[in-house]
Amino acid sequence: MKKDFLTIADMTAEDLQELLDLAIRLKKERAAGGNKPILAGKSLGMIFEKPSLRTRVSFEMSMVHLGGYALYLSPAEIGLGKRESLADVARVLSRYVDGIMARVFAHSTVAGLAQYARGPVINGLSDYEHPAQALGDMLTILEQRGRLGGLKLAFVGDGNNVANSLLFFAAKMGMNFAIASPRGYELTPEVVRLGQSFAQRTGAQVILTQDPIGAVRDADVVYTDVWTSMGQEAEQATRLAVFPLYQINAALVRHAGPEALVMHCLPAHRGEEITDEVADGPQSVLFDQAENRLHAEKAIVAQFLA
Repeated sequence: MKKDFLTIADMTAEDLQELLDLAIRLKKERAAGGNKPILAGKSLGMIFEKPSLRTRVSFEMSMVHLGGYALYLSPAEIGLGKRESLADVARVLSRYVDGIMARVFAHSTVAGLAQYARGPVINGLSDYEHPAQALGDMLTILEQRGRLGGLKLAFVGDGNNVANSLLFFAAKMGMNFAIASPRGYELTPEVVRLGQSFAQRTGAQVILTQDPIGAVRDADVVYTDVWTSMGQEAEQATRLAVFPLYQINAALVRHAGPEALVMHCLPAHRGEEITDEVADGPQSVLFDQAENRLHAEKAIVAQFLA
C-alpha cells in the first residue's frame, strides 16, 4: 500500500478492501470493550485550513482509541504558504509527529505536504477528493447491504470532491454509479475519464445525466451533499437558483429501490439539498455514516501509522 492516503484514485481495490476489513474489525473490537493501543507512542499532526466537526473529532478520537495522540493545528497557527512555505511546514512538522492529516482547500496543498513530509500524509479533505468520507460511506453501505459489487449508488447534486471519491471507490469495487447534476456543475471530464477507466476493469456502469429521477431509478443508495460548499459562498445565490430540482425529497426517493439507503456526508442544509422528512426518515443512514467516519479513519491511521 502507498505511503500516503491522498486519493481513492491512487488506491487499488485490494487496498480499499483491506481498509474496509480493518475498519470492521476495529469497530467490533471497540464494541467488545476497547481497541488495543497499537498506536501507543504515535502522534498525528492535524492541519486545518477549513473547520470541521466530524473530521477533527473522528480523527482525534481514532488516535485516542488506539493509544496515540492527535495535535490540532488551526489556520492561524500555521498559515500554509503565507507565514511559512508548504515545504518547510511539512519538513518541520514531520520531525515532531509520526504522521500528518490535512483538511485543506486545494488538493495541491495536501499533495505538497506528502512530497516533503517524512511520514505518511492523510487527506482529510481537499477540493479534489474526500477519501476518508468515502471510506466511511462504503463501510456503511457494506454493513447495511452486505456487499458493494452490483449495487447502484446515485449521487444527486454538485459534481464535487465527495462525488469524485464515491465514483472512484464505486468503480473500483464493481458498484454502479449514477450522478445527476445541473449543467455547468457536472464532474470534470478528467474525473469522468478516470472513473470510467476503473469501471471498465470491474464491469461497473457510470451514468452521467442532468435528470435526478433517471439517476435514482432503482438505486440502492441515494446520496447528496450541500449545494454550496465552504469556499463557494460567493456563488450561493446562483447555486440556490439552479439546484432546487436536485433536492432529495420523498417524491424523488420513491423512484429509487424500495429499500434504498439515503446518505449525506453532513453538515446538511435541511430544506435545501435534503428535506427533514427524508433526512430523519426510515431510509436515512446519515448518522450511521457520521459514526463510521470514526471507524474508517481508525483503520486509516492504524494502517498508515502503526
